[in-house]
Amino acid sequence: MFNASSISGITLESAGLVALADLSTVAVRTALTGTASYLDVLVLAPGMHQQQSAVKINDGELPNTGSMKNGYVFRVENPATVSYLRHIGRTGKLVTAEVTLKPTRNCNPFPNRFCNLDLSPRNNPFFVSGIRATLLYLTCPILTIIVFALLGAIRDWWAVVVLGMLVLARFINVVVIKRRSEEGWKGKKEPGVDGDLFILLSQDRWVRLTGLVDDLKTVTAGHWLRGQTSEENFAVGFATLLVYASAALAGNASTVGSLHIACLLLSTAALLSLCNSSTECLQMFGCVVRRKGDRKDYPQRLEMVKDLIRETGRDDWALTMGLIKSDEATTVLQESSFADETKSSNILGDGGSVSTTNLDR
Repeated sequence: MFNASSISGITLESAGLVALADLSTVAVRTALTGTASYLDVLVLAPGMHQQQSAVKINDGELPNTGSMKNGYVFRVENPATVSYLRHIGRTGKLVTAEVTLKPTRNCNPFPNRFCNLDLSPRNNPFFVSGIRATLLYLTCPILTIIVFALLGAIRDWWAVVVLGMLVLARFINVVVIKRRSEEGWKGKKEPGVDGDLFILLSQDRWVRLTGLVDDLKTVTAGHWLRGQTSEENFAVGFATLLVYASAALAGNASTVGSLHIACLLLSTAALLSLCNSSTECLQMFGCVVRRKGDRKDYPQRLEMVKDLIRETGRDDWALTMGLIKSDEATTVLQESSFADETKSSNILGDGGSVSTTNLDR
C-alpha cells in the first residue's frame, strides 16, 4: 500500500499548483516587518510570487490625518502603516497607538553580573513582534529543511528540484524587497518634538498615533517600497516564471514527494497566517508601531472629536478635516477654558484659606 515513492490509489500529479494560490500571507508578513529577511527564503507558502504586491496591502486607502499639535492636515502615504492601523482599528472606537524606536541588540534593561543578556522579550529585537509570532514564524523554515531531508532520503530528486526552484524564486523576491525598502525622503528633521496625530480610517475607525515627530514621519511620510528598476522587474518576472515552472514540473515527482510538497505549502500557509494575526506591532525603518491601552467606545463621532479638542486645546485640525462645525468647536473650547479657570480658582481659594488659617494660628 505504501512505499518510498507511491501510495496505492492516490495520485498527486498537480500538487505543485498549490503554490500558485493567490494568498496574501507573504505580502502581509512583508508589510508587518517592513522589509524581508534572508530567512524568508525557506518560508515556502502559496502566493510567494505575489510578495512585491505588498505595496497594495492598503487597498488604495490613504486616510485623512490631522496633527493635534499644529493643526496641519495631510494623508498617511505608507501602505504598510495604513494596513496595520486598519488591523487594530475597530468601528466606533478610538484606538491609541505609539511609535517608538526599535530596541537594539545592546539594549539590556536587566543587567546582571553573570552574562550580558536581555531578559525582556519585548526589548529583544528578535522577539519584538511577540514570542508566539516569532516561534510560529521559525517553525516554517524548520519544516522546509525537514521536507528537503525527507525527499533526499527517498531519493525523489524531481521533488527536490521543485522545492529548489521555489527557494530560488523566494530568494530573488527577498533580494528585491530588501533593495526596495530603503528609507527615502521623510521631510525635515524635528528632533525632540512630540507629535500627536488623529487618523480617520474607513468604516469609522479612529486611531490616535503618538510619538516623536521624526518617528511619526518615518512610518507615515514618503514611500515604503520604492518603484522597481528595469533589472528588478526582470528578476521578479523570472522568479514568477520559476514558481509556475515548478508547478508544471511537480507532476514528475513521486506521489510521496508530491504529498510532502503539498503538505509543506499548506502547513506553511497556516503557520504564517497565524503568525501574522499574532504579530503585536508594525516594524518600519527602525521604528515600532504598537497599540497602547484599551479601545475607547463612543456612541457618536462628534463626542469623540469634542473629547480630543478638550484634551488638546486645539480645534483647527478638526475644522479642516470637517469633523465639527466652527460654532460647536468654539463652544467646546470655551467650556473647557471655563472649567480650567474654575478649577484653578478653587485651588487658589483653598490655598488662600489655608494660608489665613496658618496666620490666625
